[in-house]
Amino acid sequence: MTIVPVTSGDLDAAEVSWFSALCSDDYRFLGTPEGDLRSSWEHCSAILQSAEAQGFRNILCPSSYQVGQDTLSFVAAGSQVTERINMLAAIRCGEMQPIMLARTVATLDHMLKGRLTLNVISSDFPGEVADSAYRYKRSHEVVQILRQAWERDEINHDGEIYQFKGVPTAPAKPYQQNGGPLLYFGGYSPHALELCAAQCDVYLMWPETEDQLADRMRAVHARAQAHGRTLDYGLRVHVIVRDTEAEAREYADHLVSKLDDEYGQLIRERAHDSGSLGVSHQSRARELADQFGYTEPNLWTGVGRARSGCGAALVGSADQVLSKLERYRKMGIRAFIFSGYPHLDECAQFGRLVMPHLNTCSLPQEYGRVPSETPATPLGVGERV
Repeated sequence: MTIVPVTSGDLDAAEVSWFSALCSDDYRFLGTPEGDLRSSWEHCSAILQSAEAQGFRNILCPSSYQVGQDTLSFVAAGSQVTERINMLAAIRCGEMQPIMLARTVATLDHMLKGRLTLNVISSDFPGEVADSAYRYKRSHEVVQILRQAWERDEINHDGEIYQFKGVPTAPAKPYQQNGGPLLYFGGYSPHALELCAAQCDVYLMWPETEDQLADRMRAVHARAQAHGRTLDYGLRVHVIVRDTEAEAREYADHLVSKLDDEYGQLIRERAHDSGSLGVSHQSRARELADQFGYTEPNLWTGVGRARSGCGAALVGSADQVLSKLERYRKMGIRAFIFSGYPHLDECAQFGRLVMPHLNTCSLPQEYGRVPSETPATPLGVGERV
């Protein structure tokens, strides 16, 4: 398998992140809601603080219209109860006027003293059905405006969707002065790949076989090269880790033992990304899995029966999970966003069994930076705490 060149290829560490279930995505039995696991400040902030205590370097704070809490409000509050962990806030491009978004992000970045990263999302809004080209064009322009707000004295943008002339940027300067927060992005369509290659820093993938992940990384790398850029790569995946493989597989079966497939389908379909190309790939993986739901050793697709988006989990002993992560790292994947059910318990399991054996970092921000009009080149390895 060809190793894909990446921006931090000489960095002998990985960014290991957890997930805060802002979108009411937490269960003891998949697809069976329980009151104490509902999306609330108390529950989700407990996940956040546990992840920091376990040594995770970042935490994904997702966004949804149908269920859960407002992402940016949660991140603001989270900045006051944490000291070390970064917060990966999902921003849905176009949801907020771009200059106001730039100011909001800058304020959060100062509250977090630079511990802010951003996950760029291009989904439809409620009641909106926009084609892929328009949604990604909108996101492309939003990111261009954010870059100007963070890097220049004024914003001048004449796009198809947004037009601004001579808008001062003083209120929108972030704490991070080397280009603003790192931008993470996930998407599978040609328009999505183009946006990531031109504007973002970390390309996030959902779990597929290793060969499929390598092919996807090569395609993204080629698009980034066309813009004179290089990217880092990340994997968003669930995990079930136990002392033995048998225990892990037994828990995976336990997790779906009360799942009603009709309700699981309703959960999948309520998500705004339920019809996306990426989700279709996750569905296809379930169809191709063996009778136990595995597409390759230790990669289980059962989670996707009651979840849109990321639909597979690493299942195995600590040694097996660590070996799998090392294979991913050799492919060039440097960022991992994990989750498990229930999130507090599985965070502690991963913290006990796996974290002591991982060399962790926060991804260097110097990589892949692109000012609004000129391409950037890699500047060298550096760790940001």
